[in-house]
Amino acid sequence: MAFLEDIFKGSNIVTGLAIGIGVGIVAPAVIPALRPIAKSIIKAGLIAYDQGRVALMELNEQTGDILAEARAELAEVGKAAGEPGA
Repeated sequence: MAFLEDIFKGSNIVTGLAIGIGVGIVAPAVIPALRPIAKSIIKAGLIAYDQGRVALMELNEQTGDILAEARAELAEVGKAAGEPGA
């Protein structure tokens, strides 16, 4: 840690140039190597999103079914209460 602190502590132009050149040399080699990993992470995120969307649609459908059943039961109770002699 002290090494990194020493590098960034001073305003040495040689150090800045060395870091810049190092990044310029290493970045083109590292970025293509990270592309498949990034692609896999994005694919996993899309799959999770799609599965979540499907789960929410199923939950919405089940909730709608329960709501329809409850309304039907309330309508039956209302009809039964409205009948004479009940």
